[in-house]
Amino acid sequence: MDRGGCRMNGGGGGGGDLITLEDLESVSEEQLSDSPEEEQEEEEEDEEQQGRLLQYWRDVARGHQVEVPTDMAEPIHQITTNNDGAHTREQVPFTLITRKDKCGEVVFEKRHYEKAHWACITVHEDTYEQSICYGFMKIMRYICQQNSAEGLSAGWCVSAGSYLGMTIPIVTVVRTDEMHTSLSRAVTVAYYLPSMHQSDRPRPYDPEILIEQWPAAVVYTRAFTGATNELTIIHQINRLAEALDHPAVCVSDSFIVAGYTNPAAAHRQNEIWFLERP
Repeated sequence: MDRGGCRMNGGGGGGGDLITLEDLESVSEEQLSDSPEEEQEEEEEDEEQQGRLLQYWRDVARGHQVEVPTDMAEPIHQITTNNDGAHTREQVPFTLITRKDKCGEVVFEKRHYEKAHWACITVHEDTYEQSICYGFMKIMRYICQQNSAEGLSAGWCVSAGSYLGMTIPIVTVVRTDEMHTSLSRAVTVAYYLPSMHQSDRPRPYDPEILIEQWPAAVVYTRAFTGATNELTIIHQINRLAEALDHPAVCVSDSFIVAGYTNPAAAHRQNEIWFLERP
């Protein structure tokens, strides 16, 4: 096949500057890639950004008496760069059943969530904030690095170290005494597996993380902002209980805190969830 007519002008119109397809096909990938100097500069910029993000997390975590280890630099960087506004975070799907409004504000919503697989870890730290921070860091490692393929039924696999994608909310299951005055030290942090991984579930390297199938559930939710600690959670539990017409229909000693921003965020967007009894 004569390719002589497939040309593009590379300069000022002189015949000697024409580039043929044969010329383009002969250029190797190494020649088209960045120079070693440019690659080194990019690596140095990434390392600097990772260092800044890690230091920010450490500064915030220090206020909660939490230590952020150096090996969290890469997961923090991946989570941040993949959720910079250009990428959509998948939300846990639900069907809105009803909503109660008062004076133009949502008092609570009643939703239905389908059964789904979640990656869960139960943490026993001295405070709730310490538990969610340490639990979330382990979940971040699973999302960003420490995972492998579970099955091949869909005709594809997840290679070790794949970035699974962030979903919202990250939820924590808390347990209280009968009077709702204190929280149990056991806190379960859970991450909803993205829809593309619900069937072929990447296996966690961390033996403390379990993949569980949660049954379908009806939940009552109330939104709130700010930090989440034992005092604010107890307060929000009591506020939602007061807002419900029939709180007795819900589980009374186990609740869910749904976080739509990471624990290091200055202004967290949260919800408190009550589970309706089966």
